[in-house]
Amino acid sequence: MSQSFNYRHLYYFWVVAKEGGIARAAERLDMAVQTISAQVRLLEQALGTSLLRTEGRSLVLTEAGVAALHEADQIFALGEQLTHRVREAASGRTLRLNLGISDGIAKLAMHRLLTPVLDEPHLRLLCHEGEFQPLLGELALHKLDAVLADRAAPPNPALKTTSQLLGTSAVAWYAPPVWAEAAARQFPQSLAVVPVLLPTDHAAMRARIDHWLERERIRPRIAGEFEDSALLSTFAATGMGVMPAPVTVGAHLLKTHGLVQVGSTPDVQEQFHLIYNARKVMHPLLTRLLEAAEGGALLTS
Repeated sequence: MSQSFNYRHLYYFWVVAKEGGIARAAERLDMAVQTISAQVRLLEQALGTSLLRTEGRSLVLTEAGVAALHEADQIFALGEQLTHRVREAASGRTLRLNLGISDGIAKLAMHRLLTPVLDEPHLRLLCHEGEFQPLLGELALHKLDAVLADRAAPPNPALKTTSQLLGTSAVAWYAPPVWAEAAARQFPQSLAVVPVLLPTDHAAMRARIDHWLERERIRPRIAGEFEDSALLSTFAATGMGVMPAPVTVGAHLLKTHGLVQVGSTPDVQEQFHLIYNARKVMHPLLTRLLEAAEGGALLTS
């Protein structure tokens, strides 16, 4: 982009586009028509293309103008939030923590992992659930403070990320009442007989479960696969099948969904990693999480 690009010029163009003409934009801004027109021309010169064209007696956007308006909408929407967020930060009353949550991670276990920071009196927690790789991209762009995931970030010098294991949990198998007796009988071979619900292979735990099943020479009767762990437990609760989950959430699965533990696989572990930007100043709440992990205060079972 040309060094002569000026956001004030972009703002004048944005108002012209919103108002539907230079005269109405000049009236809104209480400026001369000639001044607004000159500012828009300077923007077009900086961008190297026309943004507006005359069509009859009307002024309409070119294709480039439509693209510029779309970007300007986002830029000025963020600008409207700037004053509020700066004042909020300056007041010291609110501490924002912007986290990406990998969609394969057990949500209840994640809540337990965040316990050390949830008592912050002025916490404003923003959680964005999504797939692992896109979340790492958001972290690289500094749109997130950190990512909670079921695996460490892959080595990538360009991203400059650091992964810290916060905790682990052994995996057990849980069944609705309709399948509990059959699943508990001769476990784990029973998994070849009763319907089984599994996370999809985008979850790191799936590979560990598949390896364990292969080692035990079990061909499971798979009735469903789910990307979201909460959805997995919801379908299990309806009686659709038996599911694996970290033992740390077993009590909740029983209380909320009526799922009972029918067997354990202590050598299969769910892992919980905190991934953050090593080149960015550490967020104070992330420091608290890491200190809790080092002190053994987070879940490990």
